[in-house]
Amino acid sequence: MADSAGIQQGSPAIGAAGLVPAAPGAGGTEGSGAAGGSARIAVKKAQLRCSPRPKKLEKLGVYSSCKAEGACKCNGWKSQNPPPTPPRTDQQSNTVNLQEPCRSCSHTLGDHVTHLENVSEEEMNRLLGIVLDVEYLYTCVHKEEDADTKQVYFSLFKLLRKSILQMGKPMLEAQESPPFEKPSIEQGVNNFVQYKFSHLPSKERQTIMELAKMFLNQINYWQLETPSQRRQRVPNDDAAGYKANYTRWLCYCNVPQFCDSLPRYETTQIFGRTLLRSVFTVMRKQLLEQARQEKDKLPPEKRTLILTHFPKFLSMLEEEVYSHSSPIWSQDFLAVASGGQVPIHTVGEKRKPSDPLPHEENKRPRVVGDIPMDLINEVMATITDPAAIPETSLLSAHSARDEAARLEERRGVIEFHVIGNSLNHKPNKRILMWLVGLQNVFSHQLPRMPKEYITRLVFDPKHKTLSLIKDGRVIGGICFRMFPSQGFTEIVFCAVTSNEQVKGYGTHLMNHLKEYHIKHEILNFLTYADEYAIGYFKKQGFSKDIKVPKAKYVGYIKDYEGATLMGCELNPSIPYTEFSVIIKKQKEIIKKLIERKQAQIRKVYPGLSCFKEGVRQIPIESIPGIRETGWKPVGKGKELKDPDQLYSTLKTILQHVKSHQNAWPFMEPVKKTEAPGYYQVIRFPMDLKTMSERLKSRYYTTRKLFMADMQRIFTNCREYNPPESEYYKCANLLEKFFYTKIKEAGLIEK
Repeated sequence: MADSAGIQQGSPAIGAAGLVPAAPGAGGTEGSGAAGGSARIAVKKAQLRCSPRPKKLEKLGVYSSCKAEGACKCNGWKSQNPPPTPPRTDQQSNTVNLQEPCRSCSHTLGDHVTHLENVSEEEMNRLLGIVLDVEYLYTCVHKEEDADTKQVYFSLFKLLRKSILQMGKPMLEAQESPPFEKPSIEQGVNNFVQYKFSHLPSKERQTIMELAKMFLNQINYWQLETPSQRRQRVPNDDAAGYKANYTRWLCYCNVPQFCDSLPRYETTQIFGRTLLRSVFTVMRKQLLEQARQEKDKLPPEKRTLILTHFPKFLSMLEEEVYSHSSPIWSQDFLAVASGGQVPIHTVGEKRKPSDPLPHEENKRPRVVGDIPMDLINEVMATITDPAAIPETSLLSAHSARDEAARLEERRGVIEFHVIGNSLNHKPNKRILMWLVGLQNVFSHQLPRMPKEYITRLVFDPKHKTLSLIKDGRVIGGICFRMFPSQGFTEIVFCAVTSNEQVKGYGTHLMNHLKEYHIKHEILNFLTYADEYAIGYFKKQGFSKDIKVPKAKYVGYIKDYEGATLMGCELNPSIPYTEFSVIIKKQKEIIKKLIERKQAQIRKVYPGLSCFKEGVRQIPIESIPGIRETGWKPVGKGKELKDPDQLYSTLKTILQHVKSHQNAWPFMEPVKKTEAPGYYQVIRFPMDLKTMSERLKSRYYTTRKLFMADMQRIFTNCREYNPPESEYYKCANLLEKFFYTKIKEAGLIEK
């Protein structure tokens, strides 16, 4: 709390609405705290507003320049007889003589307040409020010892003093006005809740929202440390940037708490990630420490929330605050696209999509066949409404394999840790106990493997193990060895203890391992699976089709007799731990869209009455509702019903396109080495090779699918490349040629 030495970075009360912070410079002399300071000022203002008008004039005269003739330069009336200490009685103090001369210029009090004769009581009261704020700031200036804080107080003191002289409203003169950063802290935290927890059941989501609200409340009443104090604590920090934010915070958030003449803003609404980063570490530590100290004072319903859920919430938020690529700080953040992924506890920071590049901020051109985003958002609001869609039971046939495990992880029942032995640092006792536990699990579940061999690899410093912990003991794990130079990881052992199987732990383990490797930019798994493990690995996306060149793994991976080599290629765009949740949401979206389309098709239109009036025939397209069914006249987009005919037509068109002289940039997928950052800008890549493979697999069941993929090639090219580039010109020419061929085939209107 603030004292005469300056503002201290303090901690509001946990679980309550939050303690109001100390008033800067209050020095604790009259019950320190802005709550006490603002309350005292409010009482004084109320008393002064109830005073007789002469008393109000006397008070305002002290801050009003002399209006007497002769260009008097006196800027405030000064009584000949200053009030004694202690103050006079109310009866004496209410006696005001407008003819009393000024001690400075000898003109009367009336000469100083002539401009107030016709001023309304409301305006008088407003000015009196500013007067009391000026007096309080004057006290703050003299009590404050911190130079930066004192300077701000003095600037605000002069501003309010000037407002009284000019009878205007205090306007802070600054190069910038709030908000100072977008998105704000409040928006960022709300994005975080959507990004990580939108898929949770309504009850659990409500708990998270309560935690977020509590956290934002703490920030709004948090006392920032002075720039000098911060320089001592963090010498290498951006001192100039912090000082600028500190000054803004004093002017717009802190001082207006006890000087209500100034406009007041919430800290979380006008500041963004920069300020949050500067306070988060210290704030998190103090909040949790105070929670532990005051746990016995908390009501039972708050105790679990604050002692159990709040620390996890802060840990997850901390990753997003200090990550350079967290999507929650993007101004065009879309909760729909995030998938609501939730990181594991200690495996490490999850990878996230990079911040949008400058040209990504432009509005994306709509691709043929795309569904409007406003419709998607509308459907998303429906399927995430707890009243509109029931929660899926874990016993449901539609629940994912890892849904139960994911839920247990949310509740803290299970944890995931990547651990290993070390020759450089002595492992702590807990890690050694877990390694022994893993050795026992692998030995029991893999009886064909020699126990000594398992022990050697588990404790080998070159191997790591993703361990599954439940109630403090190991119940499963995946032992692996990473070969970064070769671009793959070998999975050596994978097992879950027998009495904990069929709970989705194996799938969730593998998904966490995939996330861990995507973060470390290793996108291939290799393993030798025996006949009992092949089924498990197939379910996890492994196949016998090895993507890693043989020269990369021969001599590195351990060969097992009688086992089958299987591989898995990871997609860095997929949040594997939440993949089933995303698929479930996508299914719900498609289901709702189908229901809406069916509702349109089933609409009953009034019958045609024109034939009764003698009309012999009408165009089919004029029949009400016919176009809504998707019908189009022949020649305006004919849809080929025969799959073989459609395949043949599309194959011919694709061959013509691939043979075109401007098709060379689009023949194969873009390589990362040739176009750095391409896959951060282009979310849905497409190329002619992929289209050929899709056509061969009979993916294109309608002309619209084929046209949408082709159009995406051109759209992606124009989005990534500048208009003057050769690639951009090739896209335009090839697009024109493509639509010529489509028209010749009668698939669209000529």
